[in-house]
Amino acid sequence: MNLTSLKTCIRLVSLCGLLAVAACSKGPAAHPAVSAPPAAAAGDVDSIQTLLMHGDRKGADKLLKPMLKRDPMNSRLLLLRDSMQRDPQELLGPTSYAYAVRPGETFEEIAERLLGNRLKAYQLARYNGIDDPSTLAAGRTIRVPGSPPAPKPAPVVERPKPAPTLAPNPRPRPVVTVPAKPAANPAAAQRARAAGLAALNRGAVGEALVQLRRAKALDPDNPLVTRDLQRAERIAATVRARK
Repeated sequence: MNLTSLKTCIRLVSLCGLLAVAACSKGPAAHPAVSAPPAAAAGDVDSIQTLLMHGDRKGADKLLKPMLKRDPMNSRLLLLRDSMQRDPQELLGPTSYAYAVRPGETFEEIAERLLGNRLKAYQLARYNGIDDPSTLAAGRTIRVPGSPPAPKPAPVVERPKPAPTLAPNPRPRPVVTVPAKPAANPAAAQRARAAGLAALNRGAVGEALVQLRRAKALDPDNPLVTRDLQRAERIAATVRARK
């Protein structure tokens, strides 16, 4: 091999090496990233619920199907699908109680308060054989699944304690002063007796009574004084009778 051929081979080997290095530096071709399907927005769920609440089951089903394809595990979408397709007795249970609809109430409000989820409103309507929930009127009696809620205990009202009744002031009783009896004094009684008898002998019956009564008060247990007083009283009675 001559010198010219050798140089040509060296150039070819170098060119192949450069091409191999360039190919390695590029690496494998990048694949486009696969994005996850968007989840159903809250507004989309509300749109389906609104159609059901106005009895438009076909429109709600038409809107629901593509959403389920994009988000097949969405619990709210699955609940709405079951509300349209499954037996409401199977979903909510056979036990129920009567409930009188109040003015202004809707199936959504009743489902939210008594079933714990407003999205069960269409189930509740079908449970009562109603295809258009918007026709619910106040005063209508519907069946609500489950047991009735326990009534709230009445608030305890503390009654005010009655004010103590004040007894009327009793009228003061008049104080009767009993004159004290004179102390027994036989000597003074004897003198009063003697004065009484002297007055009686003079015919002074009134004076005799005064003295003998005084003697009786001074010596009440003296039988002589008692006898003389009784005698003077008889004489006084006789005198009065003659007048």
